[in-house]
Amino acid sequence: MTLFENEKTVISVLGSTGSVGEQALDVADKLGLKVNSVSANTNSVRVEEQARKFSLSSVAMADEASARDLRVRLADTKVKVYSGASGICEMIAAENNGTVVNSIIGRAGLLPTLAVIDSGARLALANKESLVVAGEIVMSKAREKGVEILPVDSEHSAIFQCLKSGKQQEIKRILLTASGGPFFGYTKEQLKGITLEDALAHPTWKMGAKITIDSATLMNKGFEVIEAAHLFGVPADRIEVVVHRESIIHSMVEYIDNSVIAQMSVPDMRLCVQYAVTYPERETATIPELDLFKVASLSFKKPDPETFSLLSRAIDCANKGGALPAVLNAANEVAVGAFLDRRIPFFRITESVTEAVDRMQDAKNAHDLGSILELDLEARRLTADILR
Repeated sequence: MTLFENEKTVISVLGSTGSVGEQALDVADKLGLKVNSVSANTNSVRVEEQARKFSLSSVAMADEASARDLRVRLADTKVKVYSGASGICEMIAAENNGTVVNSIIGRAGLLPTLAVIDSGARLALANKESLVVAGEIVMSKAREKGVEILPVDSEHSAIFQCLKSGKQQEIKRILLTASGGPFFGYTKEQLKGITLEDALAHPTWKMGAKITIDSATLMNKGFEVIEAAHLFGVPADRIEVVVHRESIIHSMVEYIDNSVIAQMSVPDMRLCVQYAVTYPERETATIPELDLFKVASLSFKKPDPETFSLLSRAIDCANKGGALPAVLNAANEVAVGAFLDRRIPFFRITESVTEAVDRMQDAKNAHDLGSILELDLEARRLTADILR
C-alpha cells in the first residue's frame, strides 16, 4: 500500500485560515493528500478559496454570520456548510477522516479535540490548550478509544521523534527548547515600555498574534511543558526549558545513560505537520534542508524565571493539577486579548494572570470536564474584573 492509498492521509484541517492551518494545507497540496473538510472562524473568503481548490465535501464556520455568507459563496457547489462551534463537532462526526489536524487557537479547540477522538480518527494536535485545559480527560479518552495523538508543535514533534531512541522507563528528562521570544535578556523594568508592535516581532517564527504574545511572555513555553507532561507521561519537574536562540534544535531527550538525542531542522512548521499526517512513514521534504555550515554555532541559556514568571507559574499549575492549568489558560486568554486590543500594557498580562491564579487555587481539586469548563468561565470573569 502506498502513502496515498492509506486512509490515514485523508485529512481534515481545523483552523484552516490560521498560520498552522495554512501550512497544513500547503503540505497536503505538495504531497497530494486528499482534504475532506476544513473549519475556520470568520474568514469566509479564504475558506471559499480552500473549498474550491481542494474540492472539499464540507466546511464549518464558528461564526454564524460567516457561515451564512459562505453558503451564498458556495451555492453553486455541493459543499455542505456547518455553522457555530457545535457545527465544527458535527462536521467531524459526519466526515470519514483518517487524520484531523486541529490548529484552532485557544480553549475553543478542546471540544473539537474530543470530537475527533470520539470519531476514531488520528489526531494531529496543534491546539495545545486541549491538553492544558483538560489533559487528563483528553489522554484518557484517547487511550479508551485507541486513538493516536501526534503532536504538531515543533517542540513536541521533536520530542516524539527523539523518543524513538529509547524506552519510557529510560527517559531521564526532556529538554524543551525555547527561542526566548523578542525580549530575551530584558529586565522587568524594560518590559514596562513594550508596545504591541514590539511584542508581535518574534525573532524566528511567523505565527498568529495570540501565540506570538504568549511567546513574548514565555507563557507559551509554560503551556508546552504542561502539554509535554500529558503527551509523554513525564512529570513537569523532569521537563527543563532551554533557551536556544537559533531555533535549530527543536527539543531533546536525555536518557538514563546520559545520552542526549536531539531533533534538528530549519524552523518551519510544515515539517511537523508533514510528519504527523504521514507517520510512521517519512516523505520527501516540503521544507529547505538544514545547512550546518551556515548555522555555524548553537547556543543554550537558562530562562529568567523572575522576569518571565508565567513560565514558573505554569509549571506550578501543572504540578498541582486539576483545573488550575485551565484557570491559567483562561486568565491568559483574557489578558492577552486585552493587550491585543491595546487596553492594557504588556506587563499587566503577567500581573493579572498571576492574581487570577492565586485567587483560584481551589481549582486544583476539580477533575471532571463540567467543573473544568465552569472554572474556565469563572477565571475569565475574574480576570476581566481584575483588568477593569
